[in-house]
Amino acid sequence: MSLLIIAGPAGVGKGTVVARLLENDPSFTLSVSATTRAPRPGEVDGVHYHFISKAEFESLIGQNQLLEYAVVHGDNYYGTLLNELTRAEANDQTLVVEIDLQGARQVKAIIPAAISVFINPPSWEELENRLRNRATETEVQIQTRLGTARDEIAAAGEFDYQVTNTEIDQCVDQIIELVQKEDRGS
Repeated sequence: MSLLIIAGPAGVGKGTVVARLLENDPSFTLSVSATTRAPRPGEVDGVHYHFISKAEFESLIGQNQLLEYAVVHGDNYYGTLLNELTRAEANDQTLVVEIDLQGARQVKAIIPAAISVFINPPSWEELENRLRNRATETEVQIQTRLGTARDEIAAAGEFDYQVTNTEIDQCVDQIIELVQKEDRGS
């Protein structure tokens, strides 16, 4: 079993890349993160995220039931439940963890063999357009996400690999090839 970390700035298309990866290759399974933020329209508890209260999240922290966690964009907890690793291992699958920079650093510190991939936008302008076009954040939230994106892109060199999400299928194919290469020990 391997662990695949996918990270990149908000709006880069991580969710779309991960969804396509899971569609294309059944040896991958998604880690469903826990969060204290409210669900966006269409999001389903237990499918997109485990939506829990701040008190519940803090209880999980106290019980060491999280592989990683962070406060993201200044106000919400996000984290990876340890039982997600157990589930993937039992099914002999590669666990895909879609997380932010802080989380990626925590996971790599605990599991150095995890494969980390940073997804870059084709350009800064395209990243901003994608954020605006999804129409899920206020202008203040967009500016916060863009500020965070600058820091994340500056840290992309910390990852084992970088890919650019210019075209979804090409990006997914690159990630599959990287994981297969790592699994073969090349």
